[in-house]
Amino acid sequence: MTTYDYDLFVIGAGSGGVRAARIAAGYGAKVAVAEEYRVGGTCVIRGCVPKKLFVYASRFAEEFEDAAAFGWTVPETGFDWPTLIANKDREIARLEGIYRSNLERAGVEIINTRAAVRGPNAVHLVGEARDVTARYILIATGGHPNYDRKLPGIEHVISSNEAFHLETLPERIVVAGGGYIGVEFAGIFNGLGVDTSLIYRGEEILRGFDDDLRTSLHAEMVKRGIDVICGDTFTEIEKTETGLIGHTKQGRKLDAGQIMFAIGRTPNVEGLGLAEAGVEQGWNGQVVVDDYGKSSVDSIYAVGDVTDRVQLTPVAIREGHAFAETIFNANPTPVDHEAIATAVFSTPELGTVGLTEAEARERCRAVDIYKASFRPMKLTLTERDEKMLIKLVVDGESGVVLGCHLMGPDSGELIQVLGILVKMGATKAQFDATVAVHPSAAEELVTMREPTTRWAAEAAE
Repeated sequence: MTTYDYDLFVIGAGSGGVRAARIAAGYGAKVAVAEEYRVGGTCVIRGCVPKKLFVYASRFAEEFEDAAAFGWTVPETGFDWPTLIANKDREIARLEGIYRSNLERAGVEIINTRAAVRGPNAVHLVGEARDVTARYILIATGGHPNYDRKLPGIEHVISSNEAFHLETLPERIVVAGGGYIGVEFAGIFNGLGVDTSLIYRGEEILRGFDDDLRTSLHAEMVKRGIDVICGDTFTEIEKTETGLIGHTKQGRKLDAGQIMFAIGRTPNVEGLGLAEAGVEQGWNGQVVVDDYGKSSVDSIYAVGDVTDRVQLTPVAIREGHAFAETIFNANPTPVDHEAIATAVFSTPELGTVGLTEAEARERCRAVDIYKASFRPMKLTLTERDEKMLIKLVVDGESGVVLGCHLMGPDSGELIQVLGILVKMGATKAQFDATVAVHPSAAEELVTMREPTTRWAAEAAE
């Protein structure tokens, strides 16, 4: 019987890799994880967590303004960017320490170096110039921001990575990209008082989301003073004495102190030695895996963004746990990637789970839409013009709720609970049988009785 240095060697100590390592070690496996940067990965170090802290910071200006309508005397306020950065850095360092200590308590060996695959059971530790062997290798290296490398002047732009460490807050910024990261950072900078534009090549922001969410968020962003430009893209980034000018296909000249690109992410596979080891990769370099995370090489698995399936931290964590269950607990556990609840921490924020209206029309013979748009109660004493949107997509034949789509305060919290109901296959009748919580925005979920739209395949034909 072949003897290996480790039962499991994990390359990458992000959310998915850390979960897999801890669970596997808990089942008695000898585990090591290699990380060339910081433990915690994109989410903890330069993604979801610091982003959410920035979102909180960006919303205080409106909170102060709204407080006056409720009788509070609000003194003159001011914002200090270096204080936010320093406090954010301290919190991230604390969280990284927790991740490290959790791995160590589980008995996982942490190796602080870059690692690459040398074969089905071999890993090269670059910083230590040595090889180790493992019965199983798990690739959990995540992804990195995309850039248009052919764009003249691309070297002058930043990504979300650099946005977390800017020494000063720019007076004006242009964000390129209309996905999660683009709309979230546009809201962050706008809320912090930065003159903000967002440019996106598509017809509408947030491709893949329900159309009502897309158009509603677009409108709310414009109300807040964000210049949202769709159907256009950069042709050149010009550096000037005072900042940058972004030239576009439609002839715009967007003057900015910073230009941030948020046009997607690419799997981190460069230099990993995957091709040499016989690991099949997809069009974007991603590791091609089966339902259990296994690659084309039986001893090599992959989880998280490096597989380019669903690029969300909780998905990577679920995949990492499922891998450990499958391999080290004799409990084959595939991951269901359907009906995953998610939030966009834009301002106002979004929550969504299940099918969009367009997707439901493609899959069902009849679709009922329940939709309510209203001013949140918290704003009724203020002069702020903001709408909340609640939308249910229902199978017109079975009554099953296929999708829930929200825009407004606490949508990210609400969608977690709604995700359970959609996953369970709850019906509209069961929603209706639930007593409302009053007064709350969420009560609309159980009080909408009549469809706002009814669609049938026969009528559409």
